[in-house]
Amino acid sequence: MLIYMSLIDEPEDQSKFEEIYLTYKGLMFYVANQILHNEQDAEDAVLDAFIVVAKNIKKIANPVCPKTQSYVVNIVESKSIDLYRKNKRIETTEYLDEIRAVAAEQTELIGLDDCILKLPARYREVIVLRYYHGFSCKELAQQLGISLSNATKLDQRAKTKLMEICKKEEIL
Repeated sequence: MLIYMSLIDEPEDQSKFEEIYLTYKGLMFYVANQILHNEQDAEDAVLDAFIVVAKNIKKIANPVCPKTQSYVVNIVESKSIDLYRKNKRIETTEYLDEIRAVAAEQTELIGLDDCILKLPARYREVIVLRYYHGFSCKELAQQLGISLSNATKLDQRAKTKLMEICKKEEIL
């Protein structure tokens, strides 16, 4: 909490922040954990959210009221979603590294990895999960947080786009 206090100059604002911190830290952690499903990431999101609150403490009139509660929950939701998206990009990069390794091992697939890398990120993720990791459409839907029909359609679109790129690159 000392880190946050160093961002605030006036003692009145510091006591206001302390009251906000003590009142809402549990709620903020709960909200972040519901989005991220990871306690360490949830703690990071809460820390980032409190930094934003500390920087904007002058905008808060009453530390314990529904308006303030809504404000801090919105901030932690935003920070949690940002962290979730960042983590998704990292996972996608790991899958792409696996694609490169697989394609290098299989000589008949030379050039396919380049075509997969030219796909939009969402389609790349679908191709890797579905055809390299062997996910079913149902598992794919769960992994991506979408409905089964959306996962099936996304799979079809990814395959179609990959075929177009392969034909353009004269791999097929």
